[in-house]
Amino acid sequence: MNNGPICVTGASGFIGAQIVAALLDKGYQVRGTVRSLSEPGKYDFLTSLPGADERLELVEGQLLTEGSYDDAVSGCTAVFHVASPYFLDVEDPQRDLVDPAVEGTLNVLRSCAKANSVQRVVLTSSVTAISDEPVEGKVFSEKDWNEKSTLTRNPYYLSKVKAEKAAWEFAEDKDIGFDLVVINPSLVIGPSLSPTLSTSNGTLRELLGGGIPALFNLDYNLVDVRDVAQAHILALENPKASGRYLCFNEAMSMEEIVDLLKREGYGGYPLPKMNLCSPLGNGLTKILAYAQPQGTRSFLHTHVGKVMLYDNSKIQQELGLTFIPVEQSVLDTVSDLLQWGHLEPLSV
Repeated sequence: MNNGPICVTGASGFIGAQIVAALLDKGYQVRGTVRSLSEPGKYDFLTSLPGADERLELVEGQLLTEGSYDDAVSGCTAVFHVASPYFLDVEDPQRDLVDPAVEGTLNVLRSCAKANSVQRVVLTSSVTAISDEPVEGKVFSEKDWNEKSTLTRNPYYLSKVKAEKAAWEFAEDKDIGFDLVVINPSLVIGPSLSPTLSTSNGTLRELLGGGIPALFNLDYNLVDVRDVAQAHILALENPKASGRYLCFNEAMSMEEIVDLLKREGYGGYPLPKMNLCSPLGNGLTKILAYAQPQGTRSFLHTHVGKVMLYDNSKIQQELGLTFIPVEQSVLDTVSDLLQWGHLEPLSV
């Protein structure tokens, strides 16, 4: 691949920042997009990264403004399109989730096609574009598409499906000048480079902070943010990379995570004590879910008491990705929550 800057959209986000750091570490010239440069110091966590002084440029980009990424991708050899909203509960799913995901993706791809320098786009999608809910005995892979999600049923999932499908439809045009590779991560946890709490890391804070009243029969399909960043770079550097790559390490149940936290000295936190991990508990959880906002409610109704199975062999065999042990990822996340002040240390 020709030498030239690598553009990362959503460079200040949880995944985007780790990609920027990994690219700088490998000696790449990086151009990262952020929403606004009007607040001096807001992105010090990026500009202070090793190599940033010489090889990082930050520019503005607005997902819903066509042409907003023209300057950002101009002259770039490759583009990582990472920017997309991630919220389970929003006021208007079409306006707040689907439109930004789809139009933002198309706006970036249009700019890439205009640039005439971009050779590959690596799109950050999600396993939620592959599956809406667990199916007994079904092992999901890159061949699967989520056909069930709607604006009222797992609307965040719908936004990822529509954005990825829009990208593949755009990529079918042979005259765009670049190829498309997609990374489909599961629930991404791990150390954050920014002080902003990511939605996924917030799940662990809720567990430790007393925000979850009971142990629910839920599995979390986890992957470390550092592995997700490496997956993107491997997809860039491997000329044979193609199609979708399911980026999932291992599942841990809520009960297993809480047991791990207790073993590692976090038992003094208000972890959930009531255990609803039984058929009766599953039914009670689904009843209690009706009191939750729509996004959380639909997630609980479709996932409680079920086990999601994924085949992650393609990303290991074709890209050579090796995963950080999942228990280490959980513990590193907790350390990170403490470091950033998202979680108060236990009083001695």
